[in-house]
Amino acid sequence: MNALPTVYFYDQGVEARDFTDEIVVGLSKTQKTLSPKFFYDEKGSQLFTEITRQPEYYPTRTETQLLRDHSSEISQLIGEDFLLIEYGSGSSEKIRILLDSLRPSLYAPLDISRDYLAQAAEALGREYPWLEVHATCVDFTVDFELPFESEKRHVSFFPGSSIGNFERSDAMEFLSRIRSLVGADGGLLIGVDMKKDINVLNEAYNDKSGVTADFNLNILEHINREYGANFDLGRFRHEATYDVAQGCIQMFLVSTCDQSVSVAGHNFQFSDGEKVHTENSHKYTVDEVLGMAVDAGFSRAKTWLDEDELFGVFYLYSE
Repeated sequence: MNALPTVYFYDQGVEARDFTDEIVVGLSKTQKTLSPKFFYDEKGSQLFTEITRQPEYYPTRTETQLLRDHSSEISQLIGEDFLLIEYGSGSSEKIRILLDSLRPSLYAPLDISRDYLAQAAEALGREYPWLEVHATCVDFTVDFELPFESEKRHVSFFPGSSIGNFERSDAMEFLSRIRSLVGADGGLLIGVDMKKDINVLNEAYNDKSGVTADFNLNILEHINREYGANFDLGRFRHEATYDVAQGCIQMFLVSTCDQSVSVAGHNFQFSDGEKVHTENSHKYTVDEVLGMAVDAGFSRAKTWLDEDELFGVFYLYSE
């Protein structure tokens, strides 16, 4: 007889929270801004999965291959009998590599998109009936507590170079919070996009099929639906370029005309060519990652890079 899947779902009220003030404050700045957290409604999560399949977008396939190529060494470093916590689990494609090789005692995916997370957790529960899954809908970019208790050693997994979406000082603070969560006997397996040829970076965020553009514009559709806005998506265009000085891709939505937009009763004026900042994607060198890890409280690290040094997977832990 096959084991029945054990899946628990916890909703920490992300979709019920009122982010209106955050949106209004962002659009009131001299440099209008929308948080990238608003990308990830169900449609946005699906679009991001489609981005990862575009030929120009190297990070996902490179990271996936690194995880496959080094799964045995990763397993030896991490050990057995632990709770695996994945930040931003999304469609959970990469986690399958780790589940097959690591076989953790419990798996806790964290994501801001409730419906997408629930579907992925149920699918994993059916696919791995031996695994106890504790899925939590949460905004993990701020302080939070796991909604369940486990005495198992904690290991976190943060793939996709999502650490690059944080400003550099915020990234270090985020890693510090992970260090506190996993404790002295735990660790963090993290994927980080490396600094490289500018053309490779720019092409990755401007795919010919326009999926990244659709993903960027979907932030407006999400805000229209959930926060009473009236953005006309046809009056904005996608822009993404690499800023050498800051070491990051900067993504914007550019107004294509003079226009007025209402958000929850607040009116905002946009001039022709005015930009709304939606995301940064910082790139790192190996030394920068290791320095940030030490500042966050990790004392040891193991690094795996592909032969072209496009992407790095790091296991950060302590003595």
